[in-house]
Amino acid sequence: MQNHPYSVLVIDDDVHIREFLSDLLKREQCLVRAAASGIEGIAAAQQELPDLILLDVMMPDLDGFSVCRMLRDDPKTAEVPIIMITALDDRESRLEGVRAGADEFLSKPVEQSELRLRVRTMQRINRYRRLIEERERAAEQERKLTEQAQQMAKAIAEAYDQTLIGWSRALDLRDRETEGHSQRVAHLTIAVAQALNIPPEEQINMWRGAMLHDIGKIGVPDSILHKPSPLTAEEWEIMRRHTTYAYELLSPIAYLRPALDIPYCHHEKWDGTGYPRGLRGEQIPLAARIFALVDVWDALTNDRPYRKAWSREQAYRYIREQAGKHFDPNLVDLFLSIAAPDLVAAREQGDR
Repeated sequence: MQNHPYSVLVIDDDVHIREFLSDLLKREQCLVRAAASGIEGIAAAQQELPDLILLDVMMPDLDGFSVCRMLRDDPKTAEVPIIMITALDDRESRLEGVRAGADEFLSKPVEQSELRLRVRTMQRINRYRRLIEERERAAEQERKLTEQAQQMAKAIAEAYDQTLIGWSRALDLRDRETEGHSQRVAHLTIAVAQALNIPPEEQINMWRGAMLHDIGKIGVPDSILHKPSPLTAEEWEIMRRHTTYAYELLSPIAYLRPALDIPYCHHEKWDGTGYPRGLRGEQIPLAARIFALVDVWDALTNDRPYRKAWSREQAYRYIREQAGKHFDPNLVDLFLSIAAPDLVAAREQGDR
């Protein structure tokens, strides 16, 4: 992994804000460049690619939305993370920023602690992204050298999957309370997929997605991830970003793109009240609908930092109660017949 200083480009027409942000970023050991206008900022980004762009919305020549769109349309700058800084607090302005391609938002006046947290989160994601990209490049070179060797291609795929297992174990080690969680949910997800006769190649992608479903939590601070008491509203907002972090981390990797449905969508709910996009019903990918059942079942029946495990009977009743709300009602019976066949049999006997 590269060890160059973390480079940040600040684009803001207000000299005082530029100086304030530059001073704070330098204290974070960042290499800072500043631009006084949208046009100047685009030129600076194209001349020397930054690791992160802090972009003001209200500027006289080009507003931040236009600048963001132009940066996203340029292949050279399209992947650079952009945090928009705005005094506009309405929902429509935020949506406009999302449509333009912004990754995050900060409200004026900028809180030093919030800026520090956002920048450190972006640094962490960039570090892991670079590591993954370097591994992908190395794997691509190896594939080119062995493109006519089918056996070697199979060996490479197996090596990748061993790496995924290693990543999932690393995540489990970070949180001892969920140790073994990734392996358990991956196994149960494939059992349900097989019962639904999902093609084997799709099952492989579901297994990979299940193993990496919480990879985005590397962007969540330990103080939130390991908090033994209920999270505050602000902490929940940060925690919920882990699905978006997973998408940003894995989507640049062609090998893992087909596995993104679970890491990105496993917190969506059948009734549309989930996150990150509020998908409803069959808008939610099938893999994510299956995994939502698996993930909740495993979470309920194992200890977590904030509560003891539920009994299987309690979890069984909860899953049934949430059919058509949290879960796809067409999958609940099948899932329970696999996860808790004894409880299903007891219920059927009691109904006779």
